Amino acid sequence: MQADPNIRRLDTEQINPRTRHLDQCTTMELLTLMNAEDFRVPAAVAEALPAVAEAVELIAASLRTGGRLFYVGAGTSGRLGVLDAYECPPTFGTAPELVQALVAGGTDRDRADESAEDDSGCGAADLAGRGLTSADVVVGIAASGRTPYVVGALEYARSLGASTIALACSRDSVIGALADRRIEVAVGPEALTGSSRLKAGTAQKLVLNMISTATMVKLGKAFGNFMVDMQPTNSKLRHRAYGIVAMATGADEAAVDAAMSATGGQMKASIVMLLSGVTAEEALRRLEQAGGIVRGALGG
Repeated sequence: MQADPNIRRLDTEQINPRTRHLDQCTTMELLTLMNAEDFRVPAAVAEALPAVAEAVELIAASLRTGGRLFYVGAGTSGRLGVLDAYECPPTFGTAPELVQALVAGGTDRDRADESAEDDSGCGAADLAGRGLTSADVVVGIAASGRTPYVVGALEYARSLGASTIALACSRDSVIGALADRRIEVAVGPEALTGSSRLKAGTAQKLVLNMISTATMVKLGKAFGNFMVDMQPTNSKLRHRAYGIVAMATGADEAAVDAAMSATGGQMKASIVMLLSGVTAEEALRRLEQAGGIVRGALGG
């Protein structure tokens, strides 16, 4: 098979002049070079923040009106989407179906069909299998910005009228041209040429952290800088939940324990109960009226 001539134009496939002697480095020299390259990532992400903000506004508006968020990718890009989606239920108390992730070939690394990323029809079929509607948002993730699986998914989403966002690490990307909003983080060539799990993967992780966290904050999943909708499903998380309620309210251990018991472990209701001096039932009623927003339940 002949090399694709277009690959030479991709930002993620360029040769890094700063690391051409990588194989001749001592271990410390090698790590120092990689670390220096990693330092370039936050600056590249900062340049893309206006685009990230537009994406967050789009996603938040969709989720408020019953839509869902889908991450679609292949390889490292797809697995980063899976990681972000999997973290939403325990961190923000979301239903598992609210934020979903699709990876070309599936998520089983022992049996996944990696060749699926070359099939645009698979991207469309996988979204169809999840019952995508016009109310949903699809975020296509591809470091190169041209993965056929992601292209097919975005094209299918557009055909249904769903909102679309592209996250790429190459400028003027194919997926960017297909999407309603494009986030293109130009991190430059990798320390190891073509290994886009490095700087490109780091950039994608940072952006996905921002997308999910900022969206959930806008949906009322935070009070101040405390996550107040987390699911305390194990000992560590229960201790964290109690600690957050204590820090958010200034209440002592006995009061926090009483509030959490009265509300069935609901952090938001416990905070409203303790700060407003109301019963658990009244705290829950106020939260319902305020659409689950703690500040609204507290009166502003």
